[in-house]
Amino acid sequence: MTPNQAPFPGLRFRRLRRTAALRDLAQEHRLSVKDLIWPVFVTDVPGADVEVPSMPGVVRRTVDGVARAAEEAATLGIPAICLFPYTDPALKTETCEEAWNPDNLSNRAVRAIKAAVPEVAVMTDVALDPYNALGHDGIVRDGVILNDETVEALVRMALAQAEAGADILGPSDMMDGRIGAMRAGLEAAGHKDVAILSYAAKYASAFYGPFRDAVGASGALKGDKKTYQMNPGNSDEALRLVARDLSEGADMVMVKPGMPYLDVCARVKAAFGVPTYAYQVSGEYAMLKGAVLNGWVKDEVILESLMAFRRAGCDGVLTYFAPDVARILAR
Repeated sequence: MTPNQAPFPGLRFRRLRRTAALRDLAQEHRLSVKDLIWPVFVTDVPGADVEVPSMPGVVRRTVDGVARAAEEAATLGIPAICLFPYTDPALKTETCEEAWNPDNLSNRAVRAIKAAVPEVAVMTDVALDPYNALGHDGIVRDGVILNDETVEALVRMALAQAEAGADILGPSDMMDGRIGAMRAGLEAAGHKDVAILSYAAKYASAFYGPFRDAVGASGALKGDKKTYQMNPGNSDEALRLVARDLSEGADMVMVKPGMPYLDVCARVKAAFGVPTYAYQVSGEYAMLKGAVLNGWVKDEVILESLMAFRRAGCDGVLTYFAPDVARILAR
């Protein structure tokens, strides 16, 4: 028995479950539209606005379509959009120079959103895989993913995104030392107010498959990403990575994937007390959405899954369900 807790019948837990009003008063954690970041896919390749087969309800959008999605986000009260480009395969190279082209697809989409709805925060992805002919998040030479050369490329990419108007940079590459290098580069270039939401604990997960379909990286990837993404069996390492990224200048940190790593989310929040996010990744989305569409579960599982993140200590969640959840919460 916990201190100051009366024995039965003095204490009856069901008293505070008796009515909706009492349940609301006793609820410990709440989900708000303000907790959501909406990931969206942008493309110039023919076939925009067509559903991604492995992600029912999710489409790749044109630049204009992404701007309209941002307007929808503003109407729904979603505070931020995160951009992921589906790059024309003809622009992908082993040196990834399209990644820091000021007029690449992602940077044009950033400018379009900020012109249409400047109040919506725009988050970008900082990693080379959308531009890499070999599908990796870093530059590859003789089968080896090069860390330091990749970091130099990522800094150029981050600066181009900041110049385009990005509010939040999301380094998802998992190279060592990239946060410090990006922060130094941003400060030197006068982009001192651009925030970094670091993918600090990103696992080498099988839950990313539908995302790779969505950005066109599935067929390009040679080998796997286990030399730079985390081992799913490790959680102490996640705390060390978060500590490092914070020391290098990250403003916020992320755990990815989400629900399979709620224990890591909870440990990060308890240990550091910093803004902590999780990514409900494509595989999680596809499983839940598929089960709902097949009638195997009710759509309440979507809200329940997001509440799990809040209960684990997350301040927010990147989720493809964001517009659906915003509409449900508005009701």
